[in-house]
Amino acid sequence: MSRLGLGLFVLWVLLLATTPLHADNYIVRTAIMIAMYSSLALSWNFIGGYTGYPSFATVAFFGVGCYVGGIAQRNGVPMFLAWTLATIVVAAFAAALGAIILRLKGHYFAIGSIAVVEVCRLVISSWRSVTGGGDGLNIPLLRWSPDEVAIFYLMVMIGIMLITFALNVFVDRHRLGFGLHCIRQNEDAANMVGINTTLYKVVAFTLSAMFCGTTGAVYASWVGYIDPTDAFSILMTVKVPVMVLLGGPGTVLGPVLGAGTFVILEEIFWANFLDWNRAVLGGIIVFLIFFLPGGLLKVSYRKVVNRLRGAEGVRS
Repeated sequence: MSRLGLGLFVLWVLLLATTPLHADNYIVRTAIMIAMYSSLALSWNFIGGYTGYPSFATVAFFGVGCYVGGIAQRNGVPMFLAWTLATIVVAAFAAALGAIILRLKGHYFAIGSIAVVEVCRLVISSWRSVTGGGDGLNIPLLRWSPDEVAIFYLMVMIGIMLITFALNVFVDRHRLGFGLHCIRQNEDAANMVGINTTLYKVVAFTLSAMFCGTTGAVYASWVGYIDPTDAFSILMTVKVPVMVLLGGPGTVLGPVLGAGTFVILEEIFWANFLDWNRAVLGGIIVFLIFFLPGGLLKVSYRKVVNRLRGAEGVRS
């Protein structure tokens, strides 16, 4: 990552963190959502970006984190300890699941990861005595003013985003990142040159899950109510990979750029095209597949500017 990229990221974080000083509650809520989705996208980048495995299990880890954190808080566990517990439980769940599901490849792995989401949702929905089933769970709220609560959760979400960003930088420059890139290029060849592909994939899958669990637990505390439909939303299953593909998979800044762009576009379309916002999401996916296979970071903006200047010269 260049110094320019790092500088732009720092400015972006400062802009998000200072929204309570110069914007209304709607903008602050949007900033919280951007930070939350940036954390989820940065987490997905470990398995989908660096390793090239198309996982759709992100929302399963997010939902499990919601319920572990929520149930712990309802049973008297302090909030920060509940978030930590959710992180540990989700990481252990992902490590055990990864040892099984990562034996699949390509489309089979993608379908298997979608099945994980449905299995988790059905278990939570059926375990009514603990999870509340379809009626959902109420989570204890902070007894602060609305502005103080918004600022607190904004800072927490930004903190999680910074941790996942730092972890991406570390992995990108570490031997683990090199091994994951090799697996994405050719897994059989990586195995032949001595890379323990099974171990590397399980580590990447675990890293892609653990902070989703943290984010889910924080989200549950923020909204104060969770149910299986919201916690295991099939739309979020698609959103997070699309955000990474929009920004640039396998890069450090791509997930942050993609998450910010997607959330802002989504808010604009929700406000102006209420009946067509899902169609817009489908349009973005089709556009990515055909015109931006490397994401926004791979676009040669210098060529775009030169072409625009050339077009203006011809007109004049």
